[in-house]
Amino acid sequence: MHGHHVVYINKQSEARSILGEIGSDLGSYPYMIPKAVHRCIKLKNISGPAANIIKQEMLSRGGEAAISREAIVDRSKTDVLLMGTLRQYELLIDKLHKQSLGLGKLAIEIKNLLDNLESQSKIIELANGKELEIGKKTIIMGILNITPDSFSDGGKYLEPARAVARAGEMLEQGADIIDIGGASSRPDSVMIDEEEELKRILPVVKSLASQGTIISVDTCRAAVAKAALDNGAHIINDIGNLKIDTNMQPVVTEKQATVILMHNRLQINQGQAYEDIISDIVCEIQESVELLENSGLARNKIIIDPGIGFGKSPDENLYIIKQISAFKSMGFPVLVGISRKSFMGRILNLDVDERLESSLGLMAVSIMNGADIVRVHDVKESQRVAQIVDAVVR
Repeated sequence: MHGHHVVYINKQSEARSILGEIGSDLGSYPYMIPKAVHRCIKLKNISGPAANIIKQEMLSRGGEAAISREAIVDRSKTDVLLMGTLRQYELLIDKLHKQSLGLGKLAIEIKNLLDNLESQSKIIELANGKELEIGKKTIIMGILNITPDSFSDGGKYLEPARAVARAGEMLEQGADIIDIGGASSRPDSVMIDEEEELKRILPVVKSLASQGTIISVDTCRAAVAKAALDNGAHIINDIGNLKIDTNMQPVVTEKQATVILMHNRLQINQGQAYEDIISDIVCEIQESVELLENSGLARNKIIIDPGIGFGKSPDENLYIIKQISAFKSMGFPVLVGISRKSFMGRILNLDVDERLESSLGLMAVSIMNGADIVRVHDVKESQRVAQIVDAVVR
Protein backbone atom coordinates (compact mmCIF):
# COMPACT_ATOMS: atom_id res chain seq x y z
CA MET A 1 0.00 0.00 0.00
CA HIS A 2 1.43 3.36 -1.04
CA GLY A 3 -1.17 5.90 0.10
CA HIS A 4 -1.37 7.68 -3.25
CA HIS A 5 -4.25 10.18 -3.30
CA VAL A 6 -5.80 13.16 -5.01
CA VAL A 7 -5.06 16.56 -3.40
CA TYR A 8 -7.58 19.39 -3.42
CA ILE A 9 -5.81 22.77 -3.73
CA ASN A 10 -8.03 25.84 -3.81
CA LYS A 11 -5.58 28.69 -3.19
CA GLN A 12 -1.93 29.49 -3.72
CA SER A 13 -1.40 29.51 0.05
CA GLU A 14 -2.55 25.87 0.16
CA ALA A 15 -0.14 24.98 -2.65
CA ARG A 16 2.68 26.64 -0.72
CA SER A 17 1.85 24.58 2.37
CA ILE A 18 1.81 21.27 0.48
CA LEU A 19 5.08 22.05 -1.31
CA GLY A 20 6.56 22.79 2.11
CA GLU A 21 5.42 19.40 3.43
CA ILE A 22 7.15 17.72 0.49
CA GLY A 23 10.30 19.73 1.10
CA SER A 24 10.48 21.41 -2.32
CA ASP A 25 13.21 23.97 -2.85
CA LEU A 26 11.99 27.46 -1.98
CA GLY A 27 13.36 28.76 -5.24
CA SER A 28 10.90 26.56 -7.13
CA TYR A 29 7.82 28.04 -5.42
CA PRO A 30 7.23 30.96 -7.85
CA TYR A 31 7.16 28.46 -10.73
CA MET A 32 5.29 25.59 -9.10
CA ILE A 33 2.60 27.33 -7.06
CA PRO A 34 0.76 28.90 -10.05
CA LYS A 35 0.73 25.47 -11.70
CA ALA A 36 -0.94 23.82 -8.70
CA VAL A 37 -4.15 25.88 -8.72
CA HIS A 38 -6.71 25.30 -11.48
CA ARG A 39 -9.52 27.75 -12.26
CA CYS A 40 -12.51 27.80 -14.61
CA ILE A 41 -13.74 31.23 -15.71
CA LYS A 42 -16.87 31.94 -17.72
CA LEU A 43 -16.66 34.96 -20.02
CA LYS A 44 -19.93 36.37 -21.37
CA ASN A 45 -20.90 37.63 -24.83
CA ILE A 46 -17.46 37.63 -26.43
CA SER A 47 -17.26 38.43 -30.14
CA GLY A 48 -16.48 35.48 -32.39
CA PRO A 49 -13.09 36.78 -33.55
CA ALA A 50 -12.02 37.58 -29.98
CA ALA A 51 -13.26 34.20 -28.72
CA ASN A 52 -11.25 32.37 -31.36
CA ILE A 53 -8.10 34.28 -30.41
CA ILE A 54 -8.66 33.47 -26.74
CA LYS A 55 -9.20 29.80 -27.54
CA GLN A 56 -6.06 29.59 -29.67
CA GLU A 57 -3.92 31.37 -27.11
CA MET A 58 -5.20 29.25 -24.21
CA LEU A 59 -4.69 26.02 -26.14
CA SER A 60 -1.15 27.00 -27.08
CA ARG A 61 -0.34 27.34 -23.37
CA GLY A 62 -1.71 23.94 -22.44
CA GLY A 63 -5.06 25.16 -21.17
CA GLU A 64 -8.51 24.88 -22.73
CA ALA A 65 -11.30 27.20 -23.86
CA ALA A 66 -14.77 26.10 -24.89
CA ILE A 67 -16.76 28.31 -27.28
CA SER A 68 -19.94 27.74 -29.27
CA ARG A 69 -19.72 25.89 -32.57
CA GLU A 70 -21.39 28.84 -34.28
CA ALA A 71 -18.61 31.20 -33.17
CA ILE A 72 -16.04 28.98 -34.86
CA VAL A 73 -17.92 29.05 -38.16
CA ASP A 74 -19.71 32.39 -38.47
CA ARG A 75 -17.91 34.45 -35.81
CA SER A 76 -21.11 35.18 -33.86
CA LYS A 77 -20.97 36.17 -30.19
CA THR A 78 -20.39 33.41 -27.67
CA ASP A 79 -19.74 32.69 -24.03
CA VAL A 80 -16.29 31.26 -23.30
CA LEU A 81 -15.37 28.74 -20.62
CA LEU A 82 -11.67 29.04 -19.79
CA MET A 83 -9.97 26.11 -18.05
CA GLY A 84 -6.42 26.30 -16.84
CA THR A 85 -3.85 26.68 -14.11
CA LEU A 86 -2.89 30.06 -12.72
CA ARG A 87 0.36 29.80 -14.67
CA GLN A 88 -1.53 29.27 -17.93
CA TYR A 89 -3.69 32.28 -17.11
CA GLU A 90 -0.57 34.39 -16.46
CA LEU A 91 0.71 33.56 -19.94
CA LEU A 92 -2.71 34.15 -21.51
CA ILE A 93 -3.12 37.51 -19.80
CA ASP A 94 0.31 38.63 -20.94
CA LYS A 95 -0.54 37.73 -24.55
CA LEU A 96 -4.03 39.30 -24.51
CA HIS A 97 -2.56 42.64 -23.42
CA LYS A 98 -0.87 42.77 -26.83
CA GLN A 99 -4.03 42.02 -28.82
CA SER A 100 -6.73 44.28 -30.29
CA LEU A 101 -10.53 43.74 -30.16
CA GLY A 102 -10.69 44.92 -26.55
CA LEU A 103 -8.72 41.92 -25.32
CA GLY A 104 -6.36 44.10 -23.28
CA LYS A 105 -9.28 45.25 -21.12
CA LEU A 106 -10.54 41.68 -20.87
CA ALA A 107 -7.07 40.57 -19.69
CA ILE A 108 -7.34 43.01 -16.78
CA GLU A 109 -10.79 41.68 -15.89
CA ILE A 110 -9.57 38.07 -15.93
CA LYS A 111 -6.64 38.95 -13.67
CA ASN A 112 -8.94 40.73 -11.23
CA LEU A 113 -11.25 37.71 -11.03
CA LEU A 114 -8.32 35.45 -10.23
CA ASP A 115 -6.73 37.83 -7.72
CA ASN A 116 -10.02 38.28 -5.85
CA LEU A 117 -10.12 34.57 -5.03
CA GLU A 118 -6.74 34.86 -3.30
CA SER A 119 -7.78 37.76 -1.07
CA GLN A 120 -6.66 37.79 2.55
CA SER A 121 -8.29 39.34 5.62
CA LYS A 122 -8.96 43.07 5.53
CA ILE A 123 -10.44 45.80 7.68
CA ILE A 124 -13.68 47.50 6.61
CA GLU A 125 -14.32 50.97 7.99
CA LEU A 126 -17.97 51.23 9.02
CA ALA A 127 -20.05 54.33 9.61
CA ASN A 128 -19.85 56.09 12.97
CA GLY A 129 -16.29 55.06 13.72
CA LYS A 130 -16.51 51.27 13.88
CA GLU A 131 -14.36 48.72 12.04
CA LEU A 132 -14.94 45.11 11.01
CA GLU A 133 -12.26 42.58 10.06
CA ILE A 134 -13.30 40.40 7.14
CA GLY A 135 -11.60 37.11 6.26
CA LYS A 136 -10.01 36.08 9.55
CA LYS A 137 -13.18 34.27 10.65
CA THR A 138 -16.75 33.90 9.48
CA ILE A 139 -18.73 36.92 10.66
CA ILE A 140 -22.01 36.05 12.39
CA MET A 141 -24.86 38.49 11.79
CA GLY A 142 -27.72 37.92 14.22
CA ILE A 143 -31.24 38.65 12.93
CA LEU A 144 -33.42 40.91 15.07
CA ASN A 145 -36.84 41.42 13.50
CA ILE A 146 -38.90 44.08 15.24
CA THR A 147 -42.00 43.12 13.30
CA PRO A 148 -45.30 41.32 13.91
CA ASP A 149 -45.16 39.36 10.66
CA SER A 150 -41.63 38.16 9.84
CA PHE A 151 -41.73 34.55 8.68
CA SER A 152 -39.70 33.12 11.56
CA ASP A 153 -39.72 35.36 14.64
CA GLY A 154 -42.50 37.85 13.91
CA GLY A 155 -44.06 39.41 17.00
CA LYS A 156 -41.46 38.21 19.50
CA TYR A 157 -39.44 41.42 19.87
CA LEU A 158 -41.84 44.30 19.19
CA GLU A 159 -41.20 45.82 22.61
CA PRO A 160 -37.87 47.72 22.61
CA ALA A 161 -36.77 46.21 25.93
CA ARG A 162 -37.33 42.68 24.63
CA ALA A 163 -35.53 43.49 21.40
CA VAL A 164 -32.51 44.88 23.25
CA ALA A 165 -32.47 41.85 25.53
CA ARG A 166 -32.58 39.53 22.53
CA ALA A 167 -29.67 41.43 20.96
CA GLY A 168 -27.70 40.98 24.18
CA GLU A 169 -28.42 37.27 24.15
CA MET A 170 -27.18 36.94 20.56
CA LEU A 171 -24.02 38.90 21.36
CA GLU A 172 -23.29 36.57 24.26
CA GLN A 173 -23.78 33.60 21.92
CA GLY A 174 -21.20 34.94 19.47
CA ALA A 175 -22.91 37.40 17.13
CA ASP A 176 -20.54 39.99 15.63
CA ILE A 177 -23.30 42.16 14.12
CA ILE A 178 -26.94 42.69 15.04
CA ASP A 179 -29.13 43.19 11.94
CA ILE A 180 -32.24 45.15 12.90
CA GLY A 181 -35.31 45.07 10.67
CA GLY A 182 -38.56 46.93 11.19
CA ALA A 183 -40.43 45.95 8.01
CA SER A 184 -40.99 42.38 6.87
CA SER A 185 -39.79 41.46 3.37
CA ARG A 186 -41.11 37.90 3.36
CA PRO A 187 -43.13 36.77 0.31
CA ASP A 188 -46.66 38.25 0.22
CA SER A 189 -45.93 40.68 3.06
CA VAL A 190 -47.36 44.21 2.98
CA MET A 191 -44.76 46.93 3.54
CA ILE A 192 -45.58 49.16 6.51
CA ASP A 193 -45.24 52.92 6.25
CA GLU A 194 -41.96 54.70 6.87
CA GLU A 195 -43.06 56.31 10.12
CA GLU A 196 -43.97 52.96 11.67
CA GLU A 197 -40.67 51.40 10.54
CA LEU A 198 -38.72 54.20 12.22
CA LYS A 199 -40.86 53.95 15.36
CA ARG A 200 -39.96 50.27 15.66
CA ILE A 201 -36.23 50.40 15.06
CA LEU A 202 -34.86 53.73 16.36
CA PRO A 203 -35.20 53.05 20.11
CA VAL A 204 -33.34 49.77 19.64
CA VAL A 205 -30.68 51.32 17.38
CA LYS A 206 -30.02 54.07 19.94
CA SER A 207 -29.81 51.64 22.84
CA LEU A 208 -27.47 49.19 21.13
CA ALA A 209 -25.29 51.97 19.68
CA SER A 210 -24.76 53.33 23.18
CA GLN A 211 -23.46 49.88 24.19
CA GLY A 212 -20.91 49.75 21.34
CA THR A 213 -22.70 47.01 19.37
CA ILE A 214 -22.04 46.84 15.62
CA ILE A 215 -25.46 47.50 14.10
CA SER A 216 -26.78 46.76 10.64
CA VAL A 217 -30.20 48.08 9.67
CA ASP A 218 -32.23 45.99 7.25
CA THR A 219 -34.13 48.54 5.19
CA CYS A 220 -34.72 49.51 1.57
CA ARG A 221 -35.84 53.07 2.45
CA ALA A 222 -33.40 55.95 2.24
CA ALA A 223 -35.05 58.03 4.96
CA VAL A 224 -34.97 55.09 7.38
CA ALA A 225 -31.33 54.44 6.51
CA LYS A 226 -30.42 58.09 7.12
CA ALA A 227 -32.20 58.21 10.48
CA ALA A 228 -30.58 54.94 11.55
CA LEU A 229 -27.11 56.20 10.62
CA ASP A 230 -27.77 59.51 12.37
CA ASN A 231 -28.58 57.53 15.52
CA GLY A 232 -25.50 55.31 15.52
CA ALA A 233 -26.00 52.48 13.01
CA HIS A 234 -22.93 51.26 11.13
CA ILE A 235 -24.18 49.25 8.13
CA ILE A 236 -27.18 49.53 5.82
CA ASN A 237 -28.48 46.17 4.61
CA ASP A 238 -30.43 47.13 1.48
CA ILE A 239 -32.58 44.30 0.15
CA GLY A 240 -33.47 46.67 -2.68
CA ASN A 241 -29.96 46.80 -4.20
CA LEU A 242 -30.42 50.63 -4.39
CA LYS A 243 -33.37 50.11 -6.78
CA ILE A 244 -36.45 50.10 -4.56
CA ASP A 245 -35.58 53.58 -3.27
CA THR A 246 -33.19 55.41 -5.59
CA ASN A 247 -32.44 57.93 -2.83
CA MET A 248 -30.52 55.22 -0.97
CA GLN A 249 -27.37 55.80 -3.02
CA PRO A 250 -26.90 59.49 -2.04
CA VAL A 251 -27.63 58.67 1.62
CA VAL A 252 -24.98 55.96 2.00
CA THR A 253 -22.50 57.99 -0.05
CA GLU A 254 -22.99 61.11 2.05
CA LYS A 255 -22.60 59.12 5.26
CA GLN A 256 -19.79 56.95 3.80
CA ALA A 257 -21.67 54.02 5.30
CA THR A 258 -20.93 50.40 4.60
CA VAL A 259 -23.77 49.02 2.48
CA ILE A 260 -24.91 45.49 1.71
CA LEU A 261 -26.23 45.18 -1.83
CA MET A 262 -28.66 42.27 -2.06
CA HIS A 263 -29.90 40.86 -5.34
CA ASN A 264 -33.69 40.75 -5.43
CA ARG A 265 -36.22 39.55 -7.98
CA LEU A 266 -39.02 39.28 -5.46
CA GLN A 267 -39.68 43.01 -5.08
CA ILE A 268 -37.74 44.02 -8.24
CA ASN A 269 -38.55 42.62 -11.72
CA GLN A 270 -40.69 39.94 -10.11
CA GLY A 271 -41.17 36.90 -12.31
CA GLN A 272 -38.49 37.88 -14.82
CA ALA A 273 -36.79 34.73 -16.04
CA TYR A 274 -33.05 34.29 -15.66
CA GLU A 275 -30.98 33.80 -18.80
CA ASP A 276 -27.85 32.79 -16.86
CA ILE A 277 -28.61 33.07 -13.17
CA ILE A 278 -25.08 33.64 -11.84
CA SER A 279 -24.18 36.13 -14.57
CA ASP A 280 -27.52 37.90 -14.20
CA ILE A 281 -27.02 38.34 -10.46
CA VAL A 282 -23.43 39.53 -10.93
CA CYS A 283 -24.50 42.08 -13.55
CA GLU A 284 -27.40 43.45 -11.50
CA ILE A 285 -25.25 43.85 -8.40
CA GLN A 286 -22.41 45.33 -10.47
CA GLU A 287 -24.77 48.05 -11.75
CA SER A 288 -25.28 49.24 -8.19
CA VAL A 289 -21.59 48.89 -7.37
CA GLU A 290 -20.68 51.19 -10.26
CA LEU A 291 -23.34 53.69 -9.20
CA LEU A 292 -21.85 53.85 -5.71
CA GLU A 293 -18.26 54.05 -6.89
CA ASN A 294 -19.10 56.80 -9.38
CA SER A 295 -20.84 58.75 -6.61
CA GLY A 296 -17.78 58.58 -4.35
CA LEU A 297 -18.39 55.68 -1.96
CA ALA A 298 -15.16 53.82 -1.24
CA ARG A 299 -15.08 50.36 -2.79
CA ASN A 300 -14.08 48.78 0.52
CA LYS A 301 -17.44 49.82 2.02
CA ILE A 302 -19.45 47.47 -0.21
CA ILE A 303 -20.65 43.98 0.75
CA ILE A 304 -22.68 41.83 -1.64
CA ASP A 305 -25.46 39.32 -1.04
CA PRO A 306 -26.76 37.05 -3.86
CA GLY A 307 -30.23 37.15 -2.30
CA ILE A 308 -31.05 33.55 -1.47
CA GLY A 309 -34.82 33.10 -1.68
CA PHE A 310 -35.60 36.47 -3.23
CA GLY A 311 -37.10 35.47 -6.55
CA LYS A 312 -35.28 32.14 -6.94
CA SER A 313 -36.55 28.57 -7.08
CA PRO A 314 -35.25 25.93 -4.64
CA ASP A 315 -32.92 24.53 -7.32
CA GLU A 316 -31.67 28.03 -8.16
CA ASN A 317 -30.98 28.73 -4.48
CA LEU A 318 -28.96 25.52 -4.17
CA TYR A 319 -27.00 26.34 -7.32
CA ILE A 320 -26.17 29.84 -6.01
CA ILE A 321 -24.85 28.32 -2.78
CA LYS A 322 -22.71 25.93 -4.82
CA GLN A 323 -21.32 28.85 -6.84
CA ILE A 324 -20.55 31.34 -4.02
CA SER A 325 -17.00 31.66 -5.35
CA ALA A 326 -18.44 33.39 -8.44
CA PHE A 327 -19.55 36.27 -6.23
CA LYS A 328 -16.31 36.15 -4.26
CA SER A 329 -14.46 36.77 -7.53
CA MET A 330 -16.18 40.18 -7.77
CA GLY A 331 -13.79 41.40 -5.08
CA PHE A 332 -16.23 42.15 -2.24
CA PRO A 333 -17.07 40.39 1.01
CA VAL A 334 -19.99 38.02 0.44
CA LEU A 335 -22.94 37.75 2.82
CA VAL A 336 -25.29 34.78 2.66
CA GLY A 337 -28.73 34.71 4.29
CA ILE A 338 -30.09 31.17 4.38
CA SER A 339 -31.47 30.76 7.87
CA ARG A 340 -34.82 28.93 8.05
CA LYS A 341 -35.87 30.00 4.56
CA SER A 342 -38.86 28.44 2.84
CA PHE A 343 -36.99 26.68 0.04
CA MET A 344 -35.52 24.29 2.62
CA GLY A 345 -39.00 23.63 3.93
CA ARG A 346 -40.17 22.84 0.41
CA ILE A 347 -37.25 20.47 -0.21
CA LEU A 348 -37.55 18.66 3.14
CA ASN A 349 -41.27 19.27 3.84
CA LEU A 350 -40.48 20.97 7.16
CA ASP A 351 -42.09 23.88 8.99
CA VAL A 352 -40.06 26.98 9.81
CA ASP A 353 -39.28 25.83 13.37
CA GLU A 354 -37.82 22.56 12.07
CA ARG A 355 -35.20 24.00 9.71
CA LEU A 356 -32.22 24.40 12.04
CA GLU A 357 -30.20 21.44 10.74
CA SER A 358 -30.75 22.30 7.08
CA SER A 359 -29.86 25.93 7.76
CA LEU A 360 -26.62 24.91 9.45
CA GLY A 361 -25.75 22.43 6.72
CA LEU A 362 -26.17 24.97 3.91
CA MET A 363 -24.37 27.61 5.97
CA ALA A 364 -21.38 25.28 6.28
CA VAL A 365 -21.37 24.69 2.52
CA SER A 366 -21.57 28.45 1.94
CA ILE A 367 -18.55 29.08 4.16
CA MET A 368 -16.62 26.33 2.39
CA ASN A 369 -17.45 28.00 -0.92
CA GLY A 370 -16.33 31.48 0.18
CA ALA A 371 -19.02 33.23 2.24
CA ASP A 372 -17.57 35.82 4.63
CA ILE A 373 -20.71 36.75 6.59
CA VAL A 374 -23.72 34.61 7.48
CA ARG A 375 -27.05 36.11 8.52
CA VAL A 376 -28.74 33.79 11.03
CA HIS A 377 -31.54 33.39 13.57
CA ASP A 378 -29.83 30.65 15.61
CA VAL A 379 -26.65 32.37 16.70
CA LYS A 380 -25.29 29.87 19.22
CA GLU A 381 -25.53 26.90 16.89
CA SER A 382 -24.39 28.88 13.85
CA GLN A 383 -21.35 30.27 15.64
CA ARG A 384 -20.26 26.78 16.68
CA VAL A 385 -20.66 25.38 13.17
CA ALA A 386 -18.88 28.39 11.63
CA GLN A 387 -16.01 28.03 14.08
CA ILE A 388 -15.40 24.39 13.22
CA VAL A 389 -15.78 25.00 9.47
CA ASP A 390 -13.35 27.91 9.76
CA ALA A 391 -10.87 25.51 11.33
CA VAL A 392 -10.94 23.61 8.01
CA VAL A 393 -11.24 26.53 5.57
CA ARG A 394 -9.14 29.27 7.12
